[in-house]
Order: sequence, then C-alpha cells, then structure tokens
Amino acid sequence: MHDVLFLITGGSLTKLAYYSTVQHKVARVRSFDHSGKDIEHESPYEITVQEEITARLHFIKFENTYIETCLDFIKDHLVNTETKVLKATGGGAYKFKDLIEKKLGLKVDKEDVMTCLIKGCNFVLKNIPHEVFAYQKDSDTEFRFQTNHPNIFPYLLVNIGSGVSIVKVETEDKFEWIGGSSIGGGTFWGLGALLTKTKKFDELLHLASKGQHTNVDMLVKDVYGGAYQTLGLSGNLIASSFGKSATADKEFSKDDMAKSLLHMISNDIGQLACLYAKLHNLHKIYFGGFFIRGHPVTMRTITYSINFFSKGEVQALFLRHEGYLGAIGAFLKGAEQDNPNEYSWGENYAGSSGLMSTSPDLCPMQRARSGTFDMFEMDRLERPLVNLPLLKDPSTYIPDTVDLTDDAMARKYWLTCFEEALDGVVKRAMASQPDSMDAAERAEKFRQKYWNKLQTLRQQPFAYGTLTVRSLLDTREHCLNEFNFPDPYSKVKQKENGIALKCFPSVIESLDSLGWEERQFALVKGLLAGNVFDWGAKAVSEVLESEPQFGFEEAKEKLQERPWLEDSYSEWIQRLKEGPPHKCALIFADNSGIDIILGVFPFVRELLSRGTEVILACNSGPALNDVTYSESLIVAERIAAMDPIIHSALTEERLLLVQTGSSSPCLDLSRLDKGLALLVRERKTDLVIIEGMGRAIHTNYYAALQCESLKLAVIKNSWLADRLGGKIFSVIFKYEVPHK
Repeated sequence: MHDVLFLITGGSLTKLAYYSTVQHKVARVRSFDHSGKDIEHESPYEITVQEEITARLHFIKFENTYIETCLDFIKDHLVNTETKVLKATGGGAYKFKDLIEKKLGLKVDKEDVMTCLIKGCNFVLKNIPHEVFAYQKDSDTEFRFQTNHPNIFPYLLVNIGSGVSIVKVETEDKFEWIGGSSIGGGTFWGLGALLTKTKKFDELLHLASKGQHTNVDMLVKDVYGGAYQTLGLSGNLIASSFGKSATADKEFSKDDMAKSLLHMISNDIGQLACLYAKLHNLHKIYFGGFFIRGHPVTMRTITYSINFFSKGEVQALFLRHEGYLGAIGAFLKGAEQDNPNEYSWGENYAGSSGLMSTSPDLCPMQRARSGTFDMFEMDRLERPLVNLPLLKDPSTYIPDTVDLTDDAMARKYWLTCFEEALDGVVKRAMASQPDSMDAAERAEKFRQKYWNKLQTLRQQPFAYGTLTVRSLLDTREHCLNEFNFPDPYSKVKQKENGIALKCFPSVIESLDSLGWEERQFALVKGLLAGNVFDWGAKAVSEVLESEPQFGFEEAKEKLQERPWLEDSYSEWIQRLKEGPPHKCALIFADNSGIDIILGVFPFVRELLSRGTEVILACNSGPALNDVTYSESLIVAERIAAMDPIIHSALTEERLLLVQTGSSSPCLDLSRLDKGLALLVRERKTDLVIIEGMGRAIHTNYYAALQCESLKLAVIKNSWLADRLGGKIFSVIFKYEVPHK
C-alpha cells in the first residue's frame, strides 16, 4: 500500500483515489526433474499455485453530503502507520481541510486542480480502450466509441464543473487555460433549485429527461410563424430560452423548466467551445466535469450545439471516466517516483461499475447507505503494450468483427450464450480446486458477480465501451480472477498436453511419409483439426465431456470438405510453390493439447524446414484452455527431445517462443507485448498466422496487415456459422496478400 492517498473534492462530489497491492493466486507450471525416471507415463509438467502481488488503482465517488462516510472509509481501510499526507485537489480541498486533518490526523497537501485534470485526461486517452465516445441521438446505440488514436494531441478540454474552464492541450506537459464561463453546472443546479425547489443535482437531471422544453422556450416558428428562410434557421430552433414564460399566464411544470434550463446552459457551453475550437484550429473537443455525468440529454444538447455552430467540422467527444480525470491525475503526480507512465494499465471490469452507474434509479439502497455510487479500477500490467508494427493503419484498426452494442440480434444471442455457459464455468472452477474448502462458496460468488454484469449489459450494452464477444470473455476472466480462480482449465490442459505429446512422433512419421503437395494439405488439415479442441465452444465441450476417446483423427472427420466456407488454400499453395521462403513467420497460437502439439508444431516444423524463422506467440496469462507462454516452453522442450528439427531451431534461435502480453481468448493487435513488437521488427517478419475462432473470427477477421497473412479457424458455434453462411465445423482459411 502506498503512503499517499488522493482526495479530489468538487462542488458536489468527492473522488477518492488510492493505490493498493492485490494478492491473488496464480497457477504456475514447471518441468519435473526427470533424472533417472521413466517419463512415458507422467504428465508433461506439474502445476503449482502461487501467490502473486499486482498493483491496482481504485477510484470511488462519494456525494459531498457523505464526506464523513468517505473519511470513515479512509480511516478504516486505507490509513496505516506510514501514511503521513493526504493529497487533495479541487474546491473541497479548502472547504474540508480542517475536517480531514482533524478526523484522519493527516496533513492535507493541495495539488493544482488543472494540472491533475490534464494529466488524468492524457492517461485515460492512452490507456483505456473505448474511453472516448461521440453521442448520436437517433442511432440504435447512441454511444459511438472511438478507437484509441496513437497521437492524442492537440485537443480542447472543456471542463464543466460549477463553472466552465476551456483548456488547450498541446503535449503531455504543455497546456493553457484559454477561456471559460461562469455559466456552468453550478448555474444549472442553482437556478434549477430556485425554479423547481429540487435540491439534488441528479433529481434535476431526472426532471429534465422527462420535460418538454418547447412549452417554456420560444422557438423561431413562434416568432416568425415558421422557418427564417433568409438566415437559414429552422422553425424548431430555440429563439429565446424561457421566452414563453414572460407572457404566458400559467404555471409551468418542473420537468419543462428543468429541460429548458438544461438546453439553455448546454447550448451556451457548446457555442462557446465551438468558437474557441475554431479560433485555435482544433477539431477534437473533449467534454468533462460533473455536469456531464454520462447524462443523455446533456450530451445530446452539447453535441447538437457543436454540430450546429461548427457546421459539422468539429466533433463533440465524451469520456467514459471523465468524472475521475482529476483523481487519476493527482495519483500520477503523487506517484511519479514509481513512473506509472512506464507501465501499461488495463481496466478491471470486475471492479468497475460502468458508464451509466450514476443514474439515480440504479442501486438506491447502496446510495442511501454510503453515498458511493460509482467505482473504477485499473490493474497495472506486467508488461508495456504497443501496436503490432505490421498493422496497416493502427489508427483505423478495430480488433472486433461484430459490434454487439450496434447489433441487437447478435447481442441478445451472445448474452444468452454466456448466461447458459455459466453453470459449466462454475462447475469447472470448482473442479479445478478439489482440495479447497471454500471453492464452492467462491464459485457461487463468481456466478453472482458475472450474472449481474451480464444483466447490466442487457440494459446498458455500452457500460464498458463497445460490447463485443471479446469484452464478454475478458469480463468473465476478470470475475474468475477476483474470486481466486486463476486457471480453471489448468488440469485439463495438463492432461491434454500429456496425451498429445505421446502422439507427436507418429503424427510426424505419417507426415514425413507423404509427398510435398499431399503433406501441405495434411499439415493444414491437422492445424484445423487441432483447432476443434476448444473448451470455450459449447458444441465441443459437450463432445469432449461425453466422448473421452474423441481425438485428432475424429476431429479431422468433423471438418467440412473443400471447398471451405472461406477458401484461399489454392492461392496459399501457389505462393509456397512459386515464391521464395518467407523470412520470418509470426504465429499466434490458440488452444493447448492437440491444437498446439499436433496442429501448430508440425506446421512450424515445415516452415523451419523451408528456411523460415518462426516466432510462436502464446498468451501471457491463462484464459479458457488456451496455451500459455510458460506451458509452451515446456511443450517445446518435450518436443525438442523427440524431434531434431525443432531441437536445432530452438538452439539456433530460429524458433523463438514469446508471450503476447494478453490473457484473453481473443487478440487485440494494438495491445501486444513490447518485446514481441521489437522481435517482429528485428526479424523482418513477412508472414502472420492467426489461428482459432477467438483470434481469427471474433477478432481480426477484417484486420489489414502490411505483410502476407493466414487467418484460419474452425467455426464451432452454429449461430456464428449460420451468420457467416455456413454450418457448424465450417472452415475458414483466409490467405491475404496486401495490395501494393
């Protein structure tokens, strides 16, 4: 635990930021000591469970009326004997200084609010995928998430707190306040309270969402009887905010007044922001501050205002975690000795409450009890993550094939699919820890947590950014980790690796007896058959549970006959026959057992024999039955003992095993281990092979690369097969050559 805490207090909310170390279990594999033993009947390695410590950032919001509860929380959970200083920023740092020092016995150290804000903004723009979104009123999904652009500067940050600050940000450390307004969130709250007698900010927003502003506002058509043609103004444009209330002799509803007030202030801020953006030639405006709160009506009005005044040239953008920018910045400033910017960070979906958690209708009991209503957690990743250097255009790369936020039918199917798979995952988690007394209790807690996440995503598919099969899988892994199930498939993988290693010599012998052309087809068929062994696919796990004898040959029988659903095999063979050997191939492997040992390694062996170097990339951490980097090292060592080609390639470093930096069944080529990226450059990689349903279909199906690529998988989900125009066990074999 760090000896510095961070408290960010504004006019209405207090944000608490703290750093903790999280201790969790990790399944590790290591080779047995085989000296003088018969190894034929043993598992290829042993599994040990170790404790590991990782760094986590926590951010919690409290309403200011609950400041005492917030301080109690700090006192009970976070203050230890080393804690001397509480860093604070925002207006409340002055307001609550005495209370904080008295209650906690800590010295309050005030940080500059704007520096913290910008630092925090830069940090989330770089580290959190799907942080930024545009708001589109009439689209099916109103939230349109943007891909992380490698170059985030320059931009305009419009922070709407009690007032409005407008800041131009040019680099990591260079920014300037260029303007602002006293008409901001405090104005909406203050005038709203006077007009409606409603004292709570969220209640005011709730009233506004039900109101009809045209009952109070005077429109262009009220003045001119229609549109003002000469100036090109539509009849529905507001000519005068609250204009009707001066002449109408009637009571106006609270809802209508709140809506009119929200429009008035949002339009004013939008126009001001737009003028500053044009003045400074900026095209990106990020809006933040407690006034936004992820509230649809506010975002809709600001977006409309920006579009109207800029004629579509400037884009209004919002941030999922805008309420935490100052807290994140204060943390970064206080933790500079740890160089947080040297690491990559990832959002922990298990501990974050999602975009719309600020709605007053959600969790009223929790709010009444403590005043906390929103949480955000980030985990420090062990390794820095970067783009794959071979991406054609990193700024337009989107890992995911289907956007479930957008596609209602696909969303309904996959959410139901994950709900139905939950019992099996719970069972598997318990079975992986037979000696643990509390495994059943923890598995039940995991079930509850993940089920609740799925229900939230049914209501708010945009809660954690773009909803995809990848994010559903990653959320499940995060929830399993939270309840100490680091690798539920470890024993399954151990057993399958052992069985597959015994079959390796005969598979190689059979391949080596074939002529060149026959062998190429047998290798590809073996790679595809290996990919059938995927415990993440319901159809396969049912077969594997009920038919223990189901093996490599049976899997080959399941495969679709050629022509395959996606079939560029002829072009691939042509390339191998007529072109020079590839210099270096990067292979992203999928499942352990038969997939990597009988599918991938024979393919690797053939490439090596052609004179192609191979980089074999496996997951850094476990996910489903995917092979991990540490397992791949042991598997390679065992294969090398049986096969001279693999042995010499490992010795001469023509075959290199690396980790991807990921612990997901899917693959994001914009967040890969830095060491892998350096190696890809250094070895002048000119072929990328992506294998498996998660990596080559759910993600990267449309990924454009600068070099030749092979994407191959067997479709083990009948709905997905149907979507792609095929049947279950249809084959995708996609060989792509970039256009010159």
